Order: sequence, then structure tokens, then C-alpha cells
Amino acid sequence: MHNRVYHRSAELMEAELGDEIVALDAQRGECFGFNDVATAVWRSLGTPKTFDQLRDELLAAYDVNDEQCSADLRELLDDFVARGLVAEQPAGN
Repeated sequence: MHNRVYHRSAELMEAELGDEIVALDAQRGECFGFNDVATAVWRSLGTPKTFDQLRDELLAAYDVNDEQCSADLRELLDDFVARGLVAEQPAGN
């Protein structure tokens, strides 16, 4: 599952609140609040990234071990995909 590429699949209007953002999906009328980690991942996904690239960025930015970072990132990406904000595809396609 780590050989997948993630990219934004929704255009959101964003407002910054410190290190966090509040985002609105105008097409669906949904609002999202992203904490600092979700904000970092969302911003990073301005260009498509693999799971490993995203994890490595978080490991460099936050004081967290690899296992916890991977589990939290997996949960966040699954949530983003379930909400239609991010799409995933096999690497190399």
C-alpha cells in the first residue's frame, strides 16, 4: 500500500488560522478544520507524493517515531480519501 501516489482531488477555499487551516469545499458545501499535521500534509499534496515521501517530510518536521508517524499518516490519508479530498493511485501510473 506504500507504493501509491496521493494527490488532491478537491479544490478547497482555505483560510489560515495560525499553523492550521479551515477549508471549504464549495461544490459540496462542506467545511473542514485541519490541525497542524493535516495542514502540513494538505499543503505538501499541492504536488503528488508517495506515502513514504509524506512520512519522511513529517518525520523531519515533527518529533515522532517512524511507527507512530506511519500509523497516524495512514489514518489521515484514509480520512482524506474517504472525504473525497485526496485520491490515490498506484505509483508509476
